[in-house]
Formats: sequence, structure tokens, C-alpha cells
Amino acid sequence: MTNISFSSRLADAGRSLLAASAFLAVIGPAHAEITASDPGAETHDTAIETRNKAIVKDAFEKWRGGTYVFAALLAPDVVWTIHGSGPVAGTYRSQADFVERASRPLTSRLATPVVPEVRGIYAVGDTVLIRFDGSATTTSGAPYRNRFLWMFRMKHGLVIEAEAFLDLAAYQQVVETNEPRAQ
Repeated sequence: MTNISFSSRLADAGRSLLAASAFLAVIGPAHAEITASDPGAETHDTAIETRNKAIVKDAFEKWRGGTYVFAALLAPDVVWTIHGSGPVAGTYRSQADFVERASRPLTSRLATPVVPEVRGIYAVGDTVLIRFDGSATTTSGAPYRNRFLWMFRMKHGLVIEAEAFLDLAAYQQVVETNEPRAQ
């Protein structure tokens, strides 16, 4: 029985190693592509990575605690792109534009703020990736849950470019089936 258990664990470890190798094979070239193709990117500097990661981690901890952090985290002229298809997908060219046309249509239909549950924060050069789950309650009392991957390009401690990946169908369902809160 010990041999079977050991063999099973060895096979699991082999599968994990294979998955990790595949992940690195994809990410390694992508990392080289990000840093080599972006002439505006800061050089690969662990101090910059550490600082930017700490700024984002601190912002998400404050957000989780109920503090609105985006005014301090995003540059006023941030360029925010939401990938996918649907009415909210597209590129927003300022913090005000993003809040008005992408954030407010959702948040106005939530009875509670979105609470982020961070799954991982990664930094490469001037880019920080944060993977998190978000949950809230809609104005109709239904749960809202979504999974996010945000990629931030930072400069001087602020997000100057952002790319967001999320389930846009879940977003749109909340917007279409819930009344906005009274302002």
C-alpha cells in the first residue's frame, strides 16, 4: 500500500512539474516580449518590482477593509482596457472616464461594495498582475461573484495603464437585472 501511495504521489508531482514547466514555457517568452517590446517599460529592477507589488498589495488590503483606493492608485490619465466583448469592453482614457462608464454602471447596482479576495500578486519590471475574486450583493439581494486578472503598468507609484480580464456576462447580468441605488 505504501508503494501505491508513493507512486500516486510521484505521479501527482510529475503532473504538477509538467504543468509548471508548461506555464513557465508560456510565461518566459511573454515576459521577454513584455520587457523587450515596450520601450517605455522600466528596466527589470527588483526594487521597482518590490515597491510596485507592495503598493498594489496595500491598496487591495485597504479595499478589502472598505476603503475606496482607486483615486489614489490610478493616475488621473490612466488608460484602462477591459478585454472581451459586451457593452463595457473597450478602452477608457482617464480615471474619470473609467469610473463613469465602466465602474459606476456596476457599483450603482450593488447594495454592498465588491470585496476582493486576492489569489496572487506578481511583479515583472514595472508591471504588476493581480488575480482576485470579487463578491458583493446586488440591489435585488442576489449575489455577485466574479474572477479578475488585472495587469497594471506603473510609473512613480501610480497605475498608468491597466488591462482587465473578467467574466463580462456576469457583470452585464447585474447591470441589466438590477435597479441602481438611489443617489
